[in-house]
Amino acid sequence: MAEQTNQPQLVIVDTGCANITSVLCALQRLGAEVQISADPAVIRAAEKVIIPGVGTAKQAMANIDAKGLRSTLQQLTQPVLGICLGMQLLTEHSAEGDVTCLGLIPGEVAPLQAKGLRLPHMGWNTLQVESTAQHSAHPLLQGITAADYVYFVHSFAVQPSPYMLASCDYGSKFAAVIGRRNFLGMQFHPERSGKVGARLLQNFLQLDAQSLRAPD
Repeated sequence: MAEQTNQPQLVIVDTGCANITSVLCALQRLGAEVQISADPAVIRAAEKVIIPGVGTAKQAMANIDAKGLRSTLQQLTQPVLGICLGMQLLTEHSAEGDVTCLGLIPGEVAPLQAKGLRLPHMGWNTLQVESTAQHSAHPLLQGITAADYVYFVHSFAVQPSPYMLASCDYGSKFAAVIGRRNFLGMQFHPERSGKVGARLLQNFLQLDAQSLRAPD
């Protein structure tokens, strides 16, 4: 039996994608108590949930539907983090396979407009944290600056929208972090982004569910 820690129980949804083990190891290094599961009851009972993803949106949504998880994920009220393709699945629609996604954060996934730069976008890039005089940076991004680099691997991207918490520029501007209420997403791989990625994952572990339930 795993030793109990002060960290909240966290479940990584078994979407059948390839980056689950690396996400698991990154969270365990932070001392989190983590379980991988496709059991709706286990997912609903978790204090926090992560939806990982590598591959195509069409196949990932087919996996989610085959496991009977669509409605379970749509009804979660605890903090939920989508990583890479997992972030894209939180939106309404992806042009990658012309597939309807989970519809949890308004947005569209489209081919990355790299304007002659190499695709896929693979490597390190910086984030532009979105904040205004009325709204400070989201607590998920606490401590992140314009000098910090994170690691991307993708050729499709969520288009800029009011739900964009941080952006990135690779030929054109795209959403690198999105959020709506308890649902959050990162296009890059925090588990492969060194100390900066670890800081972001730690921020997620410390999020308070109640504070994320404010209206849009």
